[in-house]
Amino acid sequence: MKLSEELLKQLQEDVAKSKSVDDLMGKDGAVKRLIKGLLEEMLGGELSGHLGYEKHEKKPKEGSNRRNGSSQKTLKSEYGPLTIDIPRDRNGEFDPVLIAKYQKDLGQIEEKILSMYAKGMSTRDIGAHIRDIYGIDIAPTTISAITEKVLLRVKQWQSRALDSLYPILYFDAIHFKVREEGRVVTKAAYTALGIDMRGHKDLLGIWIGDAESATFWLSVLTEIRNRGVLDILITCVDGLKGFPEAIATIFPKTEVQVCVIHQIRNSLRYINWSDRRPFMKDLKTVYQAATLEAAETALDELEEKWGKKYSLVVQSWQRNWPRLSTYFKYPQEIRRIIYTTNIVEGLHRQLRKVTKNKASFPHDDALRKQLFMAFEEISKKWNRPLPKWPFILSQMNIIFGKRVEIDI
Repeated sequence: MKLSEELLKQLQEDVAKSKSVDDLMGKDGAVKRLIKGLLEEMLGGELSGHLGYEKHEKKPKEGSNRRNGSSQKTLKSEYGPLTIDIPRDRNGEFDPVLIAKYQKDLGQIEEKILSMYAKGMSTRDIGAHIRDIYGIDIAPTTISAITEKVLLRVKQWQSRALDSLYPILYFDAIHFKVREEGRVVTKAAYTALGIDMRGHKDLLGIWIGDAESATFWLSVLTEIRNRGVLDILITCVDGLKGFPEAIATIFPKTEVQVCVIHQIRNSLRYINWSDRRPFMKDLKTVYQAATLEAAETALDELEEKWGKKYSLVVQSWQRNWPRLSTYFKYPQEIRRIIYTTNIVEGLHRQLRKVTKNKASFPHDDALRKQLFMAFEEISKKWNRPLPKWPFILSQMNIIFGKRVEIDI
């Protein structure tokens, strides 16, 4: 069964007439009518499957069961009460799967549709899935209209108040292809992943901008401060030029650790394959040293051995050393979680799994919507603090003093 022309026409008219968010998403808005129409069409498809013939087809001779009008059922939804016409059969045997007999809340259905989208299914994939289950063809634009309401949740989430103190905050960016003005460009999705006072991960926001720059990061930092963050003890960042200075502008007391793993990756690009193994063996004595003094001695030895052959690489380590070596100030438990941005890169890998089938996104909002919904799924597992967090927090209390205060 195809989505009726009448419903399609009505949906197009509703969207065209909508002049505000309330017209589209409100309790009596277009999306509510869209969901009602879709549910009734899908229920009709279920009954057709149950009876073995379509609504306007001639009933088969064998068997006596047939359509028998409909009954109304009011379900709770975020748009207010939603009254659905539930089709009936004469024998009273029809028990729809989509809206169970005693179901009173529409949220379950909405979440199923949105969950498919959050797991990376395209609007066409969702349409095909619904077609396989209910025998209904739904246009991708119709599915998009349903998922558009997510943007309101994104806006609320992105503007929520934040904690006043984050012991650790990781900054990084992940890149995607987005269509813009008739061409495909690379956009950066900026992410700020915090560790709160309980040791739990907290994604502060997702910002879409052009290729990664310190200037954009400055605007992100400013927004974070405006949303209530007064202090950050330690930030972990990649090696982007100007980034530590941008952090110092907004949060002057914050310690900055440049990701050692990023520095290693960038260094290896300029090392011959034949030299990579011996070079890395010597480099490990630098960043795996027990103390700052031992690390600096190892760096001098690295310069003496490799400085002439790979001067650019060694000079980069020497130039960035003040930011690369910050973690040596702290005990091993803290060093382990701040010397690299791997924790936020792990989040990015999970986001990539969801978006890997997307060659490009039609616009920034489509990317923002997909990333947010994927994050909601990922964060369901963020229910435990980092290992040894009480001990780490106690160490931070000793190191940072009154900046780390808890009410017990």
